[in-house]
Amino acid sequence: METIVVVVHVIVAIAIVGLVLLQQGKGADAGAAFGSGSSQTVFGSAGSGNFLTRSTAIAATIFFMTSLSLAIFAKQNTSAGVIDGLPIVNPALLEQSAAPVSDIPQVESSAPAGDTSDIPVVNGDAGN
Repeated sequence: METIVVVVHVIVAIAIVGLVLLQQGKGADAGAAFGSGSSQTVFGSAGSGNFLTRSTAIAATIFFMTSLSLAIFAKQNTSAGVIDGLPIVNPALLEQSAAPVSDIPQVESSAPAGDTSDIPVVNGDAGN
């Protein structure tokens, strides 16, 4: 069903482009384009405006309906969103297991005996 709607959508889109390009500008008439002065015999005595305008309106209505249908199809085919797809985690467990992570090495709290330096000793450097 979705494939049929896509095909109709593309055909109607091309038809709208063609119909808009066929329409004449304000003040121009179809007969002048074919070299016959001011006669409008190409689309009948009423001229092309009524036929092309009505055809464009019908094509635009079909285009809007197929656009709405494709949007509904797209909504039905989507999976869960980013937030909906995340697992549910108990916040209390996160606080217990999470230890502060730091790139700064831990400093020993007591200096070795006999060291009177003001520089703190970093883990692993106590022998130097």
